[in-house]
Amino acid sequence: MADVATADRPTLYTIPAHRAFADALVAGLTRRAGRDPLALARALVVLPNNRAVKAVTEAFVRASGGGLVLPRLVALGDPEMGEAVGAALDPADDIDPPLPAVPPYQRRMILARLVSEERAREGHPVDAAEAVRLAGELARTLDQLLVEEVPPTKLRDIELGPELTEHWRRALATFEIVLQRWPGELARLERIDAATRRSALLDRLAQRWRNAPPAGIVCAAGVTDSAPAVARLLRCIADMPQGMVVFAGLDLALPDEEWDALGPHDPHPVTGLTRRSIETHPQFDAKLMLLRMGVARGEVQTWREGGGHDADPARGRAIANALAPADFTGKWTQIAAEDRRLKGVTAAELATPAEEAQAIALVLREALEVPERTAALVTPDRALARRVAAHLGRWGIGIDDSAGRPLSILPPGTLLLALAEAAAQRFSPLALLALLKHPLVRASEKPSERSIRLEWLDGARALDRRLRGPRPAAGLDGIAGHLEERKGTAATWWADVQPLLTPLANAFDQGPQPLASVLACLRETAQTLCGDNLWSGLAGRAAAEFLADLEAEASAGPPRIDPRELPQLLRTLLDEVAVRPAPGGHPRLAIYGLIEARLQTADVMVLGGLNEGVWPGRPAPDPWLAPRIRMELGLPGLERRVGTAAHDFAQALGAPRAVVTRARRDAKSPALASRLWLRLQALAGDRFERASALEGWTRALDDPGEHLPADRPAPSPSALLRPKAISVTEVDRLKADPYAFYARRVLGLMPLDPVDADPSAAWRGTAVHDILEQWWKQDNCTVDTLRQRAKAMLDDERTHPMMRALWQPRLLEAIDWIAGAIVAQGEDGRTVASAEGKGKIEIAGVTLSGRYDRIDKLPDGRLAVIDYKTGKPPSPTAVRAGYSLQLGLLGLIAERGGFPDVSGTAGAFEYWSLGKKRDAFGYIESPVDPEGKRDKIPTAEFTAIAAHNFTEVVGEWLIGSAAFTAKLVPEYAPYAEYDQLMRRDEWYGRER
Repeated sequence: MADVATADRPTLYTIPAHRAFADALVAGLTRRAGRDPLALARALVVLPNNRAVKAVTEAFVRASGGGLVLPRLVALGDPEMGEAVGAALDPADDIDPPLPAVPPYQRRMILARLVSEERAREGHPVDAAEAVRLAGELARTLDQLLVEEVPPTKLRDIELGPELTEHWRRALATFEIVLQRWPGELARLERIDAATRRSALLDRLAQRWRNAPPAGIVCAAGVTDSAPAVARLLRCIADMPQGMVVFAGLDLALPDEEWDALGPHDPHPVTGLTRRSIETHPQFDAKLMLLRMGVARGEVQTWREGGGHDADPARGRAIANALAPADFTGKWTQIAAEDRRLKGVTAAELATPAEEAQAIALVLREALEVPERTAALVTPDRALARRVAAHLGRWGIGIDDSAGRPLSILPPGTLLLALAEAAAQRFSPLALLALLKHPLVRASEKPSERSIRLEWLDGARALDRRLRGPRPAAGLDGIAGHLEERKGTAATWWADVQPLLTPLANAFDQGPQPLASVLACLRETAQTLCGDNLWSGLAGRAAAEFLADLEAEASAGPPRIDPRELPQLLRTLLDEVAVRPAPGGHPRLAIYGLIEARLQTADVMVLGGLNEGVWPGRPAPDPWLAPRIRMELGLPGLERRVGTAAHDFAQALGAPRAVVTRARRDAKSPALASRLWLRLQALAGDRFERASALEGWTRALDDPGEHLPADRPAPSPSALLRPKAISVTEVDRLKADPYAFYARRVLGLMPLDPVDADPSAAWRGTAVHDILEQWWKQDNCTVDTLRQRAKAMLDDERTHPMMRALWQPRLLEAIDWIAGAIVAQGEDGRTVASAEGKGKIEIAGVTLSGRYDRIDKLPDGRLAVIDYKTGKPPSPTAVRAGYSLQLGLLGLIAERGGFPDVSGTAGAFEYWSLGKKRDAFGYIESPVDPEGKRDKIPTAEFTAIAAHNFTEVVGEWLIGSAAFTAKLVPEYAPYAEYDQLMRRDEWYGRER
């Protein structure tokens, strides 16, 4: 094997996928340096990104066994990771350096402004948040044009066929106009695009090295970027006397017919049509690189040295066969069975993502049992990576996810989003409480100041209790007015908190304004709430830099934005900020994303998340250029990333031991196995080794061994703890579900309404009762004023919008019906005796209390007990079964003189329902009948039956010693407030 380029043959090598790339590279470079101790120091190694620089540095340390002067390791810079060209490739002493690159946020804001202006000119305006999102997509497409060196003017030469929809025509027109205006913006700023600058620097470097090659070894290793400028530099290195290019996983054994099928293809000489390239194949990028370098695959040699962490060469052949182009997979049936076996590769298929994370954590934990063994997880699924890190944390093992986490899910990012969301929603209860309870608000690391946080949480919890139920009026003042209705801790605390949020609320109420001013107010409010603690740590510093950069460049974007668009704008940008951990995790374990995993080495590699849409991921759509336009421009297809992901998969499978994992479902639905998983499975067949033991351990960790069903709760407190007072509305609960009564009255556990709840049936009923109570007490049932009171309630700003929009028509119609019915009954001699009263009596050793909605005086002097219902009244069947006897018990209290305002014999019992019946809202229904018709209880017997039923119930549970059994009569216990407390799902419906 030659080690230097000849006049007619460049020096090109490949390290097969089954070898540890970094260790093999170091072994070969060390051999080439010979015994000259300074030969390595004079060498220059060009690597794809900073992560690769770290990997090769660690490989040199492993190989040195002592002191070693490292060569210069320089990163080409990975645009996907936001890395610039390494300093050695961009010398500071360059006498004529390229113009500086435009800052990323300045570029994003300018493009957002251009997009916004063009969309408005076309008559399809977009808001600022959408403009910023579209600007990000436009920037990526523009970068692809620049990297591929496609002149934007080529767009004018494309003939738009009739098959191109109006959507794509409009998007293309906007894209072309923005591209026409963009160079003028750059000229004004005296800047250039980062992709343009990178290409210029690489071309300058190539020219400099052609004129004066470096004296030492120059090696480009593991570069997968097939951009033309990169290809030219690599060709220059390969042609240098001591230069060499080392590819990662270039398959020299791939049959020529498969290699040729990959493309790119020349147009057909007759039809002029071009056959589509197989961009999803892992070798496509490598082939494109060779074509752009102007070299043939036959000129590439296999790297001689191994890495010491290598797998069997048969593994590489099996992987290549498994990933063959679809048209050539028929050869699988002709491959010998032994050659189809993926020795050293095991597969674990788990039920859920939680089980998959547990299994991966077990593999990594197992690796630590063997001295010096290393292990790593490679996955594009960041949620899976976080789960695995959490599982390892249970064993006290810290592990770094080198791909980082988006700032939007880290505390400083969530604080900024919560603050913007609360202001945009005018401090609605849910958004406000999420902000006030955020872990960074009033937090401090100083022990002396921790009490401040505790006091703050006490106030936030008091406010939480007061904001339960339908939301108050919008805005900070609406909350203050809601709290003023009932003085307490929450109102006092809120008086101190409201001034902290007022500046931000005022800023959001001012309407469209410059983005910079809104961001400044957001930053100042965040500082007020959290102090300097917000900006500490890696995530805090990232948040500070993000806000500073965005605030500085905001003036370049759309001139004015609606503050309500700020939450989505921030989320779009914060999702793109990756916060990578500082070194300090376990030295033998790692978690990598696909980009970070390139050139990495480990004894055990776990390839996790092998479901379709995850690995490989779904191609990101291009909202600007239709697929046909992209193809005619010569841009990479949207599925090119699938091929890159397949190459990463093949490289990671080259570890001595590899474990591939997937979950049969994701968080929402069943998941499809990745095409990569299915190819391995199809190739290996019954030799696809399953990690059965690992799957069993994962299930065993959560298997209790024996399932002991919960017993049906039936507490039996002493007589001293049993209540001796009960209301008429609680009798049904005591009889049908004694446990619910026990939880409510003995344990004192009252259910809480949800925060910002929709108006429930109970809430609507309370609202109607309030209207009718005020109508009686203040208007003396004057017919004309009832509708006015209903409209006043609906028009009140505190009334839930759903009530106003959906319930208003039926409520007003039902209210009019009540007024009309009272007038009609008054003409027959029936009058309203009292409304909204309450009273109590002693019966069977228990105090029975009740509140009536209305009691009328009938013409014969007897009483009519009335209850208002917003829904359907109880059925006669329930009443006959001894339930829904509320009206009878109220009549009993009236007959025994329990109501101060009315007394007498009860002669009628009526439900006045506001529901719909026979195409009209409002009707009267009675649970009894004077003659007992239709299987109803006779009216004259109703109070006696109610008294007898009540005496039996309280005699059994309140005076007696019966246990409070859960769900004793489920059909009459539909409420579910205490189902979780009674562990209902663990015993209900089981055979005993």
